[in-house]
Amino acid sequence: MLVKIFGSAVFGVDASTITIEVSVDGSGTKYFMVGLPDNAVKESLQRIETALKESNYRMPRTKIVINLAPADIRKEGSAYDLPIAIGILLASGQIEDKIDVSKHIIMGELSLDGSVQPIRGALPISIQARKENYNGFILPKKNEREAAIVDQLTVFGVQTLQEVIDLVEGKSELKPTLVDTRQEFEENLKNLRYDFTDVKGQENIKRAMEIAAAGGHNLILIGPPGAGKTMLAKRLGSILPPLNLYESLETTKIHSVAGILENGESLVFERPFRSPHHTVSDVALVGGGNHPSPGEISLAHNGVLFLDELPEFKRTVLEVLRQPMEDRKVTISRAKFSVTYPASFMLIASMNPCPCGYFNHPEKECVCGPGVVQRYLNKISGPLLDRIDLHVEVVPVSFTELTDSKPTEKSENVRKRVMEARKLQEDRFKSIEGLHANAQMGGKEVQEICIISDAGRSLLKKAMEKLNLSARAYDRILKVSRTIADLDQSEEIKIEHLAEAIHYRSLDRENWASQG
Repeated sequence: MLVKIFGSAVFGVDASTITIEVSVDGSGTKYFMVGLPDNAVKESLQRIETALKESNYRMPRTKIVINLAPADIRKEGSAYDLPIAIGILLASGQIEDKIDVSKHIIMGELSLDGSVQPIRGALPISIQARKENYNGFILPKKNEREAAIVDQLTVFGVQTLQEVIDLVEGKSELKPTLVDTRQEFEENLKNLRYDFTDVKGQENIKRAMEIAAAGGHNLILIGPPGAGKTMLAKRLGSILPPLNLYESLETTKIHSVAGILENGESLVFERPFRSPHHTVSDVALVGGGNHPSPGEISLAHNGVLFLDELPEFKRTVLEVLRQPMEDRKVTISRAKFSVTYPASFMLIASMNPCPCGYFNHPEKECVCGPGVVQRYLNKISGPLLDRIDLHVEVVPVSFTELTDSKPTEKSENVRKRVMEARKLQEDRFKSIEGLHANAQMGGKEVQEICIISDAGRSLLKKAMEKLNLSARAYDRILKVSRTIADLDQSEEIKIEHLAEAIHYRSLDRENWASQG
């Protein structure tokens, strides 16, 4: 008897439907699995046989042929256990189909005792199932809320193989999982964990971070140990605009594919903040591997990628960041296929000014030898620094500021100004697809939107010549000045906006790291 069950395979952040054909007949005693299964899929028959036995069913001792179609797509992982097991039971006549499984997607990994373990990519699978007009999706209980945010699709979360069998035979009283996406999104906008009001002093750094948040700009903080670089970076998320529903769904898809959603979580409600250790590999950072999966830059999509102690990262790791920072996506190519992951993130980096950490310190003396500071800074390539819009020097907080009991401005107030500036940008770019913030502008948009006066042009020319800036740095200054003008609710870019933007190119100064 031949039975068709439907599952799904995830490629990148999208899913493709897989037809699982199971044939059981009496012409032999061997099991065959075809359709480019990897080792994890091939091993499923051992797990299925034991799970069936524990559930008081049997593995047929006859010829079983399992075909995973389309046969030219490699099938990976253990999530095909459940649909294959149901296919074998139906094809061998041990159970009857009362719900029409051809209208359902079934996915799940089986344990030897018959329990159903969670899978990766439940959200993109659910989205694809709705697109192809399937009636329902049967999947592990721990993934049910993630899949149920897709409307017009009946989602059943199951914990054991027996629950699935009862559902297929129409004996189950299992109720579908329902999630009101919009209500849940509104209710779960969490309180800010970090707040700028915790930070004493550092008003110039807060100003730079407000500009970065308002325009989606990349930022590097350079200063001695203990100056508060990491503390400030962790609070950037508190002034970024909250995720909208579309961004939340997009971010959740990536986290679903990576398998890092918490059990029972339906949506990602907070902007991601990823802070990989400096020993991270280039594959872990940008994504890839034998079975491509999203890296840290994709997990930071719509959020912040924080690289602490930037010069300690391997040079090759930092260089692979350059293209994704421009394209806001990363494409991983293999011999027979390629996958693309979104990677629209804000890069926030921090570093000491020298190996000992005290170059330019107001009180402590630097002990680094001649030329050491420059060699240390040269660990970060010029092209990478060009792509960082704001370079900010962080100085230690004085004792007076540290002990001042006067409350500082709350993140909530800063966020309001940031959101007002972002609203101006959304209105400005509403006719341009894919553009939402000033940092995303290309050369054409910069020429059309970032118009400066003759006096501003003269100032910028002098800065370009004195600081020996590149054409990319020129564009960055214009983008930042446009954001500063937006924060001032100004239609034109004024001289003071341009001057402040130029001020944030400190690492472009040739004499910055000079040492007598």
